[in-house]
Amino acid sequence: MNTAPKSLRLHIGFFGRTNVGKSSLMNYLVGQDLAITSPIPGTTTDVVEKSMELWPLGPVVLLDTAGLDDVSELGEARRRRTYAAMQRCDVVVLVCEPGQWGPPEEEVLAAARARRVPVVGVVNKSDLGPVSEIQKDSLAKSTVGWITACAVDAAQREDIARRFRRLLEQALPDAVLAVPPLLGDLLPKGGWLVLIVPIDISAPRGRLILPQVQAIRDALDHDLVVTVVKECRYAETLASLPRPPDLVVCDSQVVDMMVRSTPAGIRCTTFSILMARARGDLDELARGAAALTRLRPQSRVLIAETCSHHPLEDDIGRSKLPRWLRSMVGAELCIEYMQGRDYPDDLSGYDVVVHCGSCMLTRRETLTRIERAREAGVPITNYGLAISLARGVLDRVLEPFPNAYRAFRAAANPMAEVPL
Repeated sequence: MNTAPKSLRLHIGFFGRTNVGKSSLMNYLVGQDLAITSPIPGTTTDVVEKSMELWPLGPVVLLDTAGLDDVSELGEARRRRTYAAMQRCDVVVLVCEPGQWGPPEEEVLAAARARRVPVVGVVNKSDLGPVSEIQKDSLAKSTVGWITACAVDAAQREDIARRFRRLLEQALPDAVLAVPPLLGDLLPKGGWLVLIVPIDISAPRGRLILPQVQAIRDALDHDLVVTVVKECRYAETLASLPRPPDLVVCDSQVVDMMVRSTPAGIRCTTFSILMARARGDLDELARGAAALTRLRPQSRVLIAETCSHHPLEDDIGRSKLPRWLRSMVGAELCIEYMQGRDYPDDLSGYDVVVHCGSCMLTRRETLTRIERAREAGVPITNYGLAISLARGVLDRVLEPFPNAYRAFRAAANPMAEVPL
């Protein structure tokens, strides 16, 4: 639990005005001083993250945000950071004081409602006065539930934590999105899986990249037989198996090799396409891949990679993918890059967004990015789909996903009849 990747943890964000006790409440919840607290307004000036295990919820990331009524010179920048953090929250915690209700609180509720994120409410410092009727009415209408909190001694802090955890549990059925298996449902029980795993300079020393590790674990969880091989040994390994595998999965960089070496009766796909389904909306991303066939010279393309690693020589996102896209179009493109959690507020100027596999994002944050592109009328796809299209093998690697295949074919040629 302590080493679970952040992208697989429940994200709980604390929002409210300056000095309402967000940091203190977070400390009560976990029973330790995770966040610095002070009566001085503006102690928390940016989003502070803490990964931990919170019984009985399991591995979580707690997000302590800056006050929404910060009027300092940097206040507006901090507000933007605060609302950007909401995009990855599975639960929003709205913290206020008795009788304190107005635009900051309503803005939090509206932002959470727009993102379909459940809200739990806490009226903190309840010893300062009664909860107003407008607070009661607004919290009752717009939250999963709410509590009052007043911490004077250890027993009261423990009681706050107990009642608060109960609220979070009530929010969980709506907060935790149903995540499909990475690949286990694509094979019969006891099925044979082959994973093609290149080891290049981008692979961490002594380890595999996260999607490969997750694929192995998911296969074992579903009682599959797993064969892991480097690309240079794939053909001979395939020929030596006692029977054809039920599925072959490769790194997108060697997808054309995999397709050439895999007989037509064996289904195959890529790690990135598996991540598109597990982290986002594969049908929408497949539909967005069709937009790449309509790129023209100087089309504007955004490549969004959430990993924060330093780009290496012949990097997949900075070098290989742009090169393959330019080769497919046969002309120069206007390609821009975003890295980490940076993502443009306005996507409307782009012809297409090509997103990474999102192994570092939660499912909710990935779906939020897809929705923002949809609202802007901009097609969005991901690395695996884009690379497979550029290498001329997208139809083949979408065979395991009939709905996504039909979505791509319909978007690529709206007048053609797509087989069911």
